[in-house]
Amino acid sequence: MKLSSKTIAMLTWLTAFALVAWILSQLPLSGFRDTLATVQIQNWFLWTGLNVLILGLLTGRWLVITRAMALPISFPQIFAVRQAGQLISFVTPGPQFGGEPLQVYWLWKRYAVAGPAAVMAVGLDRFFEFWVNFGVLLIAVLALLASATAVEVQWLTIAASLAGLMLTMAVAAWVLLRQPASIRGFVRRLTAPWQQYPRLLQMGAHWLELSDLLQDIVARHRMALSLALLVSILAWVGMLAEFWFLLYLADSPRDLASFVFLFTVVRLAFLLPLPGGIGSLEAALFWAYQSMEISLAIAAGLIVLMRLRDVLVLLSGAVVLPALNSRGQNQ
Repeated sequence: MKLSSKTIAMLTWLTAFALVAWILSQLPLSGFRDTLATVQIQNWFLWTGLNVLILGLLTGRWLVITRAMALPISFPQIFAVRQAGQLISFVTPGPQFGGEPLQVYWLWKRYAVAGPAAVMAVGLDRFFEFWVNFGVLLIAVLALLASATAVEVQWLTIAASLAGLMLTMAVAAWVLLRQPASIRGFVRRLTAPWQQYPRLLQMGAHWLELSDLLQDIVARHRMALSLALLVSILAWVGMLAEFWFLLYLADSPRDLASFVFLFTVVRLAFLLPLPGGIGSLEAALFWAYQSMEISLAIAAGLIVLMRLRDVLVLLSGAVVLPALNSRGQNQ
C-alpha cells in the first residue's frame, strides 16, 4: 500500500511525540523545574545575547552572498526570510529541510529577486551551512574515534558517512563549475522530448542559467565566498560556546571529552528524519547521560533549556511569517 505524503508526515509526528512522551516519563520532573529556577537573570541575558549573535552571523553570511550577487535585499529582509524558512523546516519531517522552496518563493514574490538568482542565493547559503556543519561534526566524530574513553559507538561508520556527504557536495560543486559543457549537454538531452511543453523547456533554461550564474559568482566574487565561509566558522564558534553555556546552566560535566561527546550526540540527533529532532534529541540525551552514568535530572535540565531556545527562535519565524505572505513587490 502506497502512503500519501500527508499520511507519512502524520505518522512521523505521532512517532516523534510518542518518543518524547516515553523519554519524558523516564526523566525526573524535578530536573525541568530546578534548572529553570536556578538560572540567574544575568545568565538569561547572556544566553539570549549569544543566540542573537549566532542568528546575526548566520544572517550575515547570507547577506554576504546576496551582496555578491547584487540582489536588492537588506539584512532585516534576509533575517525574516531565514527565520520563516527555519520555522517551516522545523515542522517538516526530515533532517533540517523543508523551508527552502518557500524561501525562494519569498525572495522572488516579495523582494523581486529573479527566480534563478533566488534559487542560487538559497542554494549557496545552504551549501555553506551544511558543508561547514558536516565538517565540524566530522572533526568531533574523529576526536571521539581517537579517544580511549569515548562511549563505544560506530564512530568510524559515522565519520565515513559524513566524509562521504562532504565529498559528494564538493564533487557536485566541481562539476557545476568545471564541467559546464557536460551540464549543458545533459540538460539539452533531458529537455529534448519537451519541445511541445514551453514550461518544461523553460525549466531547462533555468538550469543552464544557474550554472552560468554560479560560475560568474565564483570567478568574480571569491573574496565574498571566502568571507561567507569565515562567517560560517564564526557562527559555529558561537554555537559551540552556546552549547558549553547550556551545559554550565544545567550543571552538566563540561570537560573536553564530555563536551565533545554530548555535542556530537545532539548534532547527530538533528540529522535523523524527525521534525526538529523532536524525540530524537530527547532520546539521544537520555542515552548519553545513561552511558556516562550521570544523573538524568541533568539531562532533563539540558533538554528543557534546548527546547526553550528552539521555541523562542521559532517564534521569531512565526512573527515575520504573516508579513512575508502579505502583498509583495511582485504582485
